[in-house]
Amino acid sequence: MKIQRREMEVRAVMEPDNDSRIVEGYAVRFNESTSFMVGGTKYSEVIDRSALDKTDMSDVPFKYNHSDSFMIMARTRNKTLQLIRDENGLKIRAQLADTSDGRDLYELIKRGDVDKMSFAFTVRKDEYDKKAHTRTIQDIDKLYDVSAVDFPAYDTTSISARSFFELESENERKELDRTEARQRQQQKLRTLLKLGRK
Repeated sequence: MKIQRREMEVRAVMEPDNDSRIVEGYAVRFNESTSFMVGGTKYSEVIDRSALDKTDMSDVPFKYNHSDSFMIMARTRNKTLQLIRDENGLKIRAQLADTSDGRDLYELIKRGDVDKMSFAFTVRKDEYDKKAHTRTIQDIDKLYDVSAVDFPAYDTTSISARSFFELESENERKELDRTEARQRQQQKLRTLLKLGRK
């Protein structure tokens, strides 16, 4: 399974204790369509409301740009990162580490320089509607991390999702080519049969 990433928003939370460095946002939004253009065709993806029912979220870190080379800012394991599921999706609330990196990231989020977040996950089950060109993610297997990111996931880091739609686009084009070839062959046969009757 390929790890995939999606974009949401993150913001700094102003609390009476200015040293708290709390950030929050939605890591997952249910039933919201995100679109891609691949080969001139619009493809959409939706995360189903039940997609997190069986997801492994036992040890999820809060990172910056999904980087393993950058210090982890918070984590569910030590309760500095909370994952709160509600009717809209999966909300995160993180208390960033009291390190130079944590303070810097908090300031960048507070100023709005970094205002997006992304989550990394694998899919256990999905469904693809060829007519609507829509993929519905029905079951997320594991949540690997949530990250504050510089750039939207769908523009830069969602390679797996784009690959999925590029593959579907290629499959649909091949199927159309096969259908057109069959229609041409049938037309030739009909023409030959007509000529044979004369």
